[in-house]
Amino acid sequence: MNNDSKSIHEFDFNLICEYFSSLERQGPGSPEVTVKALSFIDNLSDKSCIADIGCGSGGQTMVLAQHTAGRLTGVDLFPLFIELFNQNACLLGLQNRVQGVIESMDQLSFKDEELDLIWSEGAIYHIGFQRGLAEWKRFLKTGGFIAVTEVSWFTEERPSEINDFWLDAYPEIDTIPRKVAQMQQAGYLPVATFVLPENCWTEHFYAPQAIAQENFLKKYAGNSTVESLIASQRHEAQLFDKYKAYYGYVFYIGKKL
Repeated sequence: MNNDSKSIHEFDFNLICEYFSSLERQGPGSPEVTVKALSFIDNLSDKSCIADIGCGSGGQTMVLAQHTAGRLTGVDLFPLFIELFNQNACLLGLQNRVQGVIESMDQLSFKDEELDLIWSEGAIYHIGFQRGLAEWKRFLKTGGFIAVTEVSWFTEERPSEINDFWLDAYPEIDTIPRKVAQMQQAGYLPVATFVLPENCWTEHFYAPQAIAQENFLKKYAGNSTVESLIASQRHEAQLFDKYKAYYGYVFYIGKKL
């Protein structure tokens, strides 16, 4: 496998964390898309408990907090992300009801039926879409909502280059109808599904990486692992530009029955 075709998962997680910590968002998305997804959630009040699982440094979490009135907990495995998350909450004056905690998404400490809403943008793939939906369900109250973004195929067939890339990076990738069926089989009523606009990838994810990449290469000049990491990110961006008609992120919103 060439260096520029490596999956992000083949690199040291601490190195990945440091690289992505310089970005406002650690995955495709936008404030507008977060607000749009939130518009399908109808059970929230100032008493609501919300969890953002795989929150990163909290780019989308802070948007959530600014458009809801309840208590919000961000969960991520990496201490650096949670440190930045809590700093961001303080800067926005949200620290009294927004808190980041260090936990693994497969060992969450929430109580059964504690949450009114589970959120996860660009992160459920770490545990797997079906497993995440199944395991996190017990933390939701009956009638509570789950809202996640998941990379999905737009077509039944696609060129082998992009097909092989994503099957290697995330074998659970599938078409939108199959993902909706999986949500229903897990015990949720599918409420809404929509494709994230292209600018969630280009403007809000890939473009901000240009400066981050140059800074990272300068900091670790001569480090072949860092050079390979940056090459892989650039390769991924090139693949998206070439094959964006075949895949993208999709918001899946469901209600616990």
